[in-house]
Amino acid sequence: MSKKQLLSNEEIASFCGQTALIIKAGIGPAEGMEILKQDTHDPKGQELLSRISDSCRRGSSFHEALLETGLFPDYVIKLIALGEESGNTDDVLTSLSEYYEREQTIADSIKSAVTYPFIMIAMMFLVIVVLIVKVLPIFAQVFEQLGTQMSPFATSLLAAGNTLSRYSLILTLVFLVIVTVFVFMYKSPAGRTRIQRFLTGFPLTSGFYEKVAAGRFASGMYLAFTSGMDTYKGLDMVADLVENEEMSKKIELCKEEIEKDANLPEALASAQIFSSLYSRMIAVGFRSGSVDLVLKKISEKYDEETQKQLDHIISIIEPTLVILLSLVVGLILMSVLLPLMGIMSSIG
Repeated sequence: MSKKQLLSNEEIASFCGQTALIIKAGIGPAEGMEILKQDTHDPKGQELLSRISDSCRRGSSFHEALLETGLFPDYVIKLIALGEESGNTDDVLTSLSEYYEREQTIADSIKSAVTYPFIMIAMMFLVIVVLIVKVLPIFAQVFEQLGTQMSPFATSLLAAGNTLSRYSLILTLVFLVIVTVFVFMYKSPAGRTRIQRFLTGFPLTSGFYEKVAAGRFASGMYLAFTSGMDTYKGLDMVADLVENEEMSKKIELCKEEIEKDANLPEALASAQIFSSLYSRMIAVGFRSGSVDLVLKKISEKYDEETQKQLDHIISIIEPTLVILLSLVVGLILMSVLLPLMGIMSSIG
């Protein structure tokens, strides 16, 4: 039996947020799912809510009902189970909703940042192909009628254009295969890991993914503390959330320090998970008993930093692509226009 696809970040955020409101109002999960079902128009969503409601009516706890669907991540199930044990399920669900809203925002920002350069690159490619395949042959005819030849560079481009025209179908198929492979890689966990490993080492995007991982760590630990999970188990859970090899190694170092009887601020400072400023903030929060609130504040700060860096990356990519397109198009046109202008002036 194949593993079911988990709900999206947006769907989990919406479900947790609405369920938190229902539980805060004193309504049980079984009845609450029926209320949500009345406001849901998607047949799959209605079926999911019915299954959860039926499980709860049969005597299953809320987290067991969610587990039976196979559509929720393990850490969602674990945190809700802890929330049910400690009696603060509504707070846990609210924290989960905020966490997945944050994840959706990051995903949307990355998608927007990636989409624009790809569109620009596609436009560049299309303009260059049209120039080479359609425009240059016209200039070649003009030069032939004038009894001369184009420059060696323009002649090479014309030959490349003829090759493109001759094998256009094959080249289109190859391009579609490359795009399909990239899409499948991005959708698979292993493929995303490879792409992220490349981007993490790329100078322009390396700092961005480090901030994303640190923000996920802070947000995940806040979730763990909100649900009543102890520090060591929280670190185990967060290691699955960060999706970053370097951060996972730092979390392992942090766990080793805790096993040596270090407290959380000492372990975090030793593993260098946060900057010295944020490490000092956590130390103060630990002494005052408000480390969870400090972690939430740090995650919000990382959200702001990642958005700023993403905007900075886009501000570099946009003019770079425009300049590159202008240079390439200008070079192609000048390779034929300058010799043509020289011929026309000599005729005049």
